[in-house]
Amino acid sequence: MFVPIVKVIVYAVALYLILIPVLDLTAAQLFAVSGLVGAAIGFGLQDLVSGVFGGLILITERPYQVGDKITIDGQYGEVVDIGLRSTSVQTPGDSTVVVQNDQLFQASIVNANAGDPEMLVTVDVAIASEADTDEAMAVLREALITSQYVHVSDDHPVRVRVADEVTHQRIRGRAYVGDHRDELAFASDVTRRARAAFERRDIETPELPARYDPE
Repeated sequence: MFVPIVKVIVYAVALYLILIPVLDLTAAQLFAVSGLVGAAIGFGLQDLVSGVFGGLILITERPYQVGDKITIDGQYGEVVDIGLRSTSVQTPGDSTVVVQNDQLFQASIVNANAGDPEMLVTVDVAIASEADTDEAMAVLREALITSQYVHVSDDHPVRVRVADEVTHQRIRGRAYVGDHRDELAFASDVTRRARAAFERRDIETPELPARYDPE
């Protein structure tokens, strides 16, 4: 953290010592140049200092911690590192997004599990407009509550609802996984088994991909 600061100071002093004898400045000119150099150093360190203070505030207020699933300005993933200057988030696609801590005070942050191992997962499947809605909802509920990844309790219920779209009906299921790292496996498991049950029961589905919303 302090290495960049030391480098800036060393370079500034070296430049100062080299240029002063060459330019042969008067006292007034020397004072003016010193002020400009000081301002330049200040602007150069501004982002660094802002990031460090942001990191200190994150450590004390803890809006999220390592292991949490968060969304920052549209970037979703698991927090893998919180430093004094930046936070690293690993996306579901296994990419690492590095966010400077001073940016977090202007960004919207959504924490999906807030330190808990359990996390709410939403799974959408589509059925034809004329399909039996009640039967499809029952199928999706069964797929949710029988998944090996689900966590059900009084505080972690399973919910299923329906919404009419222009060309089809959307059946949305919401349930908790016992380990937030299983969210994608849970969504895939539920979707696969729900589709298989729709086919066995002749519940017509449109040519649309099932939708998984990590939020």
